[in-house]
Amino acid sequence: MDLLGLARHGLNDFEQVAIILVLITSFISLIYAWLLRGNVMKKDKGTPKMQEVWDAIRIGAESYLNRQLKAILPAVVLMLAAMFFSVYVSKPTEEAVKEFGENALWWVAIGRTIAFIMGASFSLMVGQLGMRMAIQANVRAASAARRSLNEALSIAYYAGTITGMLTDGLGLFGGTIIFIIFGTAAPDALLGFGFGGTVLALFMRIGGGIYTKAADVGADLVGKVEHDVPEDDPRNAAVVADLVGDNVGDCAGMAADIFESYETTIVSGLILGLTLVSVDPEHSLKWIVFPLIIRAVGVISSILGTFTVPIWSNFPIKFLRAHDPEDAMFHSYEVSSVFTVLCAFLLAIFYAHDWRLGALTMIGVGLAVAFNPLTSYFTSTKRTPVKDIVKSTRTGSATTILSGLSVGMESSVWALLVIVVAFIMGLLLYGGQEPVYVLYAIAMIGIGMLSHTGNNVAMDSFGPISDNANGIGEMAWHDMDDEETVKARQIMADLDAVGNTTKAITKGVAIASAVIAAVSLFGSYITDVGKVQASLGLDRMTGINVSDTRVFVGLLIGGALPWLFSSLCIRSVSRAAAQIVEEVRKQFRIPGIMEGTVKPDYARVVSISTESAQKELVPLAAIAVITPLIVGLVLQVEALGGFLAGVIVSGQLLAVFMSNAGGAWDNAKKAIEDEPRSIENNTGKGSERHKAGVVGDTVGDPLKDTAGPALNPMIKVVNLVSLIAAPVIVQQQELGVIGWVVVAVLLGVVIWSLTQSNRTIPDLK
Repeated sequence: MDLLGLARHGLNDFEQVAIILVLITSFISLIYAWLLRGNVMKKDKGTPKMQEVWDAIRIGAESYLNRQLKAILPAVVLMLAAMFFSVYVSKPTEEAVKEFGENALWWVAIGRTIAFIMGASFSLMVGQLGMRMAIQANVRAASAARRSLNEALSIAYYAGTITGMLTDGLGLFGGTIIFIIFGTAAPDALLGFGFGGTVLALFMRIGGGIYTKAADVGADLVGKVEHDVPEDDPRNAAVVADLVGDNVGDCAGMAADIFESYETTIVSGLILGLTLVSVDPEHSLKWIVFPLIIRAVGVISSILGTFTVPIWSNFPIKFLRAHDPEDAMFHSYEVSSVFTVLCAFLLAIFYAHDWRLGALTMIGVGLAVAFNPLTSYFTSTKRTPVKDIVKSTRTGSATTILSGLSVGMESSVWALLVIVVAFIMGLLLYGGQEPVYVLYAIAMIGIGMLSHTGNNVAMDSFGPISDNANGIGEMAWHDMDDEETVKARQIMADLDAVGNTTKAITKGVAIASAVIAAVSLFGSYITDVGKVQASLGLDRMTGINVSDTRVFVGLLIGGALPWLFSSLCIRSVSRAAAQIVEEVRKQFRIPGIMEGTVKPDYARVVSISTESAQKELVPLAAIAVITPLIVGLVLQVEALGGFLAGVIVSGQLLAVFMSNAGGAWDNAKKAIEDEPRSIENNTGKGSERHKAGVVGDTVGDPLKDTAGPALNPMIKVVNLVSLIAAPVIVQQQELGVIGWVVVAVLLGVVIWSLTQSNRTIPDLK
């Protein structure tokens, strides 16, 4: 049997059929997304007033993404050229030479470049199409809230599922088609695929995060605190920009972020799998094929799980019945998990003849499942940490901030320990063999963890869709108090609160997956450096010696980078928010605005947010790309390894801290808003406790939606750049004049980037 020429890669009959089925599964994922789209689009868009608000959001979001694409295009073209010429630095592997002979150099150069285009294009498509689908769903969910909670839940969740299935389908298609063409030489091209997706995700995460939180902070500080108006009051000039920001940040940015995690774990898994093929006594290709099959199984699992969400609220078996939307999503996640684990063990036993591969997949799935209750505990309005923050608002903003900080710090420790337990279990399974087996085990845990990407993205996109639905209802019905409207408002407020928790959960999963992918890439880095050193007759590096002064210096620099990066992201939000605060204050002073007889200039604030976000994109991305090159060239590969370790540890702790602290503050504010309003009793909207909650939420916004999420792609960009540049760094034992000139130029770019990102916050009028 020789299907699509797969026999030339050494695949047996079962493996050939499996690869074809994997490819078919990627198309099934895309077809499911299309069917869900048709289901969502059939729903009505509500009243003319609702559609007017929705149209303003749609135009603002699409305008932002179009401008963002123009802003990043030059940088992407530059990196595209770098991908093509990187093959002259990072020579083709032995497998590529065996596969393509004398033409290996050209095949790898072209393949890596096309793979980069695929990765970047797919990441962009997932973000763009996912955001547009979210915009189509928000007004429909708001309209459905007038009828029932379950209908509004279904629309918001299924719209998010569309983005999730796009992520699954495109990610699986890209990785599989590259393997079909390149076979055992696939890692040469997959580097481009992973880097393309990661770079685009970094741009979209930074830009979207700055946009959304600048608008949100500006709207809250002036609207809620200074003028005591509701969150999405139409008199607030920043409210449309805030709603636009939910889409460009949480939908487009998060979708691209999880997509690049999805593809990066495949990249690292196949690179390490290829290494195992060479050391495996049987030279079995199961180490490469098994991860691809598991990803296909995950797609089917996600389809099964996401399809069942609406049934849990009326499930005939009482103890399985969902009490709220959060329960319904968790139950569906469990359905997906059980199916994936069962299939993984069947494949591991009957195909790979190694039950441990099934156990690794189960550990990864369990790790993702564990983040649901763990993150929910620290961010849900029903749990003690958020309730404690609510209590702390009685004594002002300072205690509110302190309570949230403590929640975020504690949560980061438990999140890290959960990952450590998963790593230890992988070590126990393969610890008695060569170190590459353990690294492969970690990569398989990551693949298992992201096997339910469809569910993860659905839960994440549900948050901004329900938030937008709530905003549309608030703006369209602000002067209506009939029973149906009051009920619809409560439904949307409940969905919005659940959305905050699900967003925090998926951020936790995304951060953990970033760490696992980075550790896997770190293992690939050690392996590749060792191969190059051996080919040059140098001592082969098998690990990182932290007692080496240069390595320790690299470790310190790596640990500091996430803090610098986060600082610059938050400063960017602060700068943009200051301009929006000034503009909103100015518009509130216009006669007729507070009375509702004059319409604010929403477009002006949207323009300020858009321009501010675009200015920050390239400098921040340049710091992430160039810093590892400087460290590697000046301190050499061992120190660069220490640098990567520092980035991973520091980045994970900081990202979880910021994500969960921000989520807890946000839900504490919402818990106060759900209280009966009474100025005398200091409860509900407009109270002093509410103002303290708003301040906490405002502080947490750039943490949870800008700086924290941006660390995910930043960590992987640093690792992928190091992996691509490692061979040339090994060869440059002595820099020489040209080498130091290159370092000086790179350092100049970093200094320019820091100068751009450290601009002074403008004075307010």
